[in-house]
Amino acid sequence: MPELERLAAHHAPAVLRFERENREYFARWVPDRGDDYFADFAARHAGLLDEQARGTCRFHVLLDDDGAVLGRFNLVDVADGSAELGYRVAARAAGRGLARHGVRRVCELARDEYGLRRLVADAALANPASLAVLRGTGFVPAGEVDLGGQPGRRHVLELHPKS
Repeated sequence: MPELERLAAHHAPAVLRFERENREYFARWVPDRGDDYFADFAARHAGLLDEQARGTCRFHVLLDDDGAVLGRFNLVDVADGSAELGYRVAARAAGRGLARHGVRRVCELARDEYGLRRLVADAALANPASLAVLRGTGFVPAGEVDLGGQPGRRHVLELHPKS
C-alpha cells in the first residue's frame, strides 16, 4: 500500500503534476482552483509549508513507488483540538481503496501525533464515492453545507485516544 508522507519542499514538482493531470477530474466535484493556482504554484507551495511549520495546517501526500502523487490528505484550520479534513485522489487511483486508506491514516496521525480530538469534513452530494469514504472511515453526517454553490454534507469524526 502506498505510504502517506508529510508534505515537504521536494514534493512540489510531483504535486504540481498531480494537480495539472487531475484538474478536470477534480472540477467535477469541487470548484476549480483557477489558472492563478498553477501560475503561482511555487509561492503557494512555499506558503503551505510555512502554514505547516506554524502548526495551523498539516499537509500530506500519498505517493506511489515512483514518487508520483496518488492523493493529497490535508488537515487545515488546526485549533483547539480540531481540524478540517480535505482530500483528493488522482483519477488513475480512484476505486482502489486509496482514499479510504489515506483518510484512515491521516485520522490516526491526527489523533496520535497531532493530538487532535475532532475532525470535520465536507463532501458534495454529487460525489457518492467521497461520501462513502467518509462514512466508511467513521465520520458521521452532521448537516448540510453549501460547497461553492453545490449542495454538500458535513461530517464529523470524534477521535478517541487509543486504549
